[in-house]
Amino acid sequence: MIRLAKFEDYPALQQLITLSVRSLSTDYYTIHQIESSLKYIFGIDSQLITDGTYYVAKKDDAIVGCGGWSKRQTLFGGDQHKDVEDPLLDPAKDAARIRAFFVHPEYTRQGIGRQIIQVCEDAAMADGFQSIELGATLPGVPLYKAMGYRLIEDIDVSMPDAEVLEVVKMKKELV
Repeated sequence: MIRLAKFEDYPALQQLITLSVRSLSTDYYTIHQIESSLKYIFGIDSQLITDGTYYVAKKDDAIVGCGGWSKRQTLFGGDQHKDVEDPLLDPAKDAARIRAFFVHPEYTRQGIGRQIIQVCEDAAMADGFQSIELGATLPGVPLYKAMGYRLIEDIDVSMPDAEVLEVVKMKKELV
């Protein structure tokens, strides 16, 4: 079951994000990059919950996946990654954003991420967006490629502790 995220989900979402990043990123990033990214980048972007564009996937009353889309400028990162509310994008000329996708390690490769992405793409199209962009971590690139996203550029994200995280900017046309 996929539903809109609520602020009451915050503790479960934070736990899921931490577990997902620590488990699914080990073949792509060092332990130092993973821990730094959890501190400085990955986390809940509460603006997505406020905007009604963040979703959770539940199975047997547990949250097993989460992700959303945004009509705001930020490409990636949780609340700790930004200081102010993001300006809104213009659907006539800007691409919407896919944001903050995480799946519980025990539920990967079961279509959960794909289902949430489809809900997000449909919602962004209904809101007038014609394309969508994302900042993919390396473990997520194969899924996004399989769903029709194309690589635009590699981005090295520098963190305050001098660690660098490789992120891949990707885009998909929705119409």
